[in-house]
Formats: sequence, C-alpha cells, structure tokens
Amino acid sequence: MEHKTHYDTVSNAIDALRKQGYTSDFKIQNDSITCDEGKFNANNFEVVDVYRYEGNSDPADEAAVYAVKSSNGLKGILITGYGASADTASAEILEKLGRH
Repeated sequence: MEHKTHYDTVSNAIDALRKQGYTSDFKIQNDSITCDEGKFNANNFEVVDVYRYEGNSDPADEAAVYAVKSSNGLKGILITGYGASADTASAEILEKLGRH
C-alpha cells in the first residue's frame, strides 16, 4: 500500500477521504465492523490507505485513519487508536483487514 497523500491533521484526512467517496463511518465492535448500513465481517474489507497521527505530547492522542472498502463496494473511514491507545479487539480486526 503506497500513500497517495499525507494530510497534516486527522480532520483534513477525513475531509479529503469524504470527497473521494469514503462516506460511511465504520466502527469496530467485538469481531465485526459496523456502520449505519449494517454489521460486517472484517474479511469482507480491504484497507485502501492508512494515515497515522501522533499526539504532540500525549501518547494517548495517537490515531490511525483507515480508508476501507468492502467487497460489495461500500467505502468508508475507520478511525482507531494505536500504540498505547489500541485495544485487543481493534488489533485483531485490523490484523484481518491487513491481510487483504
């Protein structure tokens, strides 16, 4: 995966991705990815791009913005903490996403 662009803030990344058609807001819930359109298995998604951000002074401010696309064409954004902010469930789902 090669970054097309780097955005200086999380909000700029989100705004740009929305303009590219990544309109769904995905969340990790247990062993699934959810959004307003439903609940999905992570194996049905691929990570198109990822942007990582580190807090200036607080490691808890670390975030990753994922542009993801489902096998049926649903495109959206998944935002997670990473490093010290990551939880086990998120790490497992992200590992599944990373395999595609």
